[in-house]
Amino acid sequence: MTKLRHFFRIYLPFSRAGIQEMVAYRANFICFLIGEIVSAFIMFFVWKAVFASSSQQTFNGFTLEDMVVYVFITFLTGYLTYSDGAFAIGEEIVDGSIATRMIRPCSFDMCFLFHELGSRLISIAMIFVPIVAGVEIYRCVITGSVRFDIPHFLLYLLSLTVAYGISFYFNVCYGFMAFFFKNLWGTSLIKETLTSFLSGAIVPLAFLPAPLAAVLNFLPFASLSYTPVMIYMGMYSYAEIAYRIGLQLFWLLAMFLLSKLIWRCAVKRLSVQGG
Repeated sequence: MTKLRHFFRIYLPFSRAGIQEMVAYRANFICFLIGEIVSAFIMFFVWKAVFASSSQQTFNGFTLEDMVVYVFITFLTGYLTYSDGAFAIGEEIVDGSIATRMIRPCSFDMCFLFHELGSRLISIAMIFVPIVAGVEIYRCVITGSVRFDIPHFLLYLLSLTVAYGISFYFNVCYGFMAFFFKNLWGTSLIKETLTSFLSGAIVPLAFLPAPLAAVLNFLPFASLSYTPVMIYMGMYSYAEIAYRIGLQLFWLLAMFLLSKLIWRCAVKRLSVQGG
């Protein structure tokens, strides 16, 4: 218990700093949020046009109602699991401030993690309840019955939490590449685009050819978005949910261990451009 109190005494100030940063730069946060919401509505109108132009009521097991839920819950999931650890680490390597962080008596990745968790509290307070409530009201109006399922929702929250852990350590691993490449701006654009596609954030993986979908479902990218969203929508049986969450936990552990391995290799060749 004493060790736990000591742990939180060290890292909770980083969460408070994350909250203060979000409050201080609230205009930037609001503009970014508006941009993401606009993107979600663009996807909504695209899929609405697709269904309107077809005589079929269902595509690969998805009705229009399902696609609307998929689009907005995918937006919510992607927003809450987004991690900018790669950018932050890269910037510190460029300006040299990472040297100061490395001599502090605290874990490098835990500092970033608790800082992000602080900012996530603001995000959850502002968008989580409104979006979930809006989606459920829409489903109720369209179907004439309450579709909200508490067990699936709780499992979604569990999957969402693990997905954030995978996203965080994946971005930490990528951020450590700045030790070798010095600048990650260009490759970050490629990473974000590929991650969005491979995670099912743009097109559901069920719409892809079966062999490709099977491979992508096993890779860690599906665990970032597709798995939590499909759990929320009730598309998986409980046995399938257990397998998917187990796979998420596997990738979380794999990313955590990979980040430690890359860190040990990277610090041996640290050279900064700033400072």
